[in-house]
Amino acid sequence: MTPFVGWTRVAVMGVLSLQLCVAAFAQEEKREQDLGKSLQSSPTGQTGAGTGSTGMAAAKPGKADGMGNPRLGGDRRPLYRLTRSDVVTLSFTLSPEFDQILTIQPDGYVSLKDAAPVLAQGLTVEEFRLAVRQAYIGYLHDPQVAVALKEFEHPYFVAGGEVGHPGKYELRADTSIMEAVQIAGGFTHEAKHSQVLLFRHVNDDVVEARIFNLKKMLKDRSLGEAAQLRPGDLVFVPQNSISKIEQFLSKPSLSMYVSSTQF
Repeated sequence: MTPFVGWTRVAVMGVLSLQLCVAAFAQEEKREQDLGKSLQSSPTGQTGAGTGSTGMAAAKPGKADGMGNPRLGGDRRPLYRLTRSDVVTLSFTLSPEFDQILTIQPDGYVSLKDAAPVLAQGLTVEEFRLAVRQAYIGYLHDPQVAVALKEFEHPYFVAGGEVGHPGKYELRADTSIMEAVQIAGGFTHEAKHSQVLLFRHVNDDVVEARIFNLKKMLKDRSLGEAAQLRPGDLVFVPQNSISKIEQFLSKPSLSMYVSSTQF
């Protein structure tokens, strides 16, 4: 009977070992599945801030909501939002007779064929597509529509103040505030290089203003610190203090008491 008892004991230990191995394998598999879910929860396949990751994890990317400024909670590259005079094309997959080309009116609306007007201004192309689809639900069964932006306002920036050629310029590529000044004709002799202003619309009610010391950037050769412009930015170069009082001073007295290195 003894060998039988010993064999039974070994068998029980083997069963326990097998159960422990299975439990360990299941736990490891669950951990890998949870990790996979965690990775899939990030739009870029990377963990972000607030997910319990370490400092080595990539920062959580901002959601493209078109509201503007990453320093104030917006996005670095916001989606384009429709504005007045933009032209869009509507293509209906199952009902081509409803295809149309629309121009956004001054009031921000578009007049749809056989449907109620839809507000387009301020919407992204995808938001506008959903609005059009909703407008046709009462007229078409499960309307399938695609929207394409045909004509739109080209990105631009405005340069004003003490630059050679103030005005509105197309923003065709990545452009720094320093490059914007050069595009606008450079500084005039009355420009205050150390207090160049950059105005940026954060939304319809908020405008952010920042001051850049371009004189110091040029002197220190630290042009990498110059801000990159975004569509709609205004670069304003004010007058220096000499130019404000120059009309009241004679040239000799001006050169005698004021050093140009102060400005």
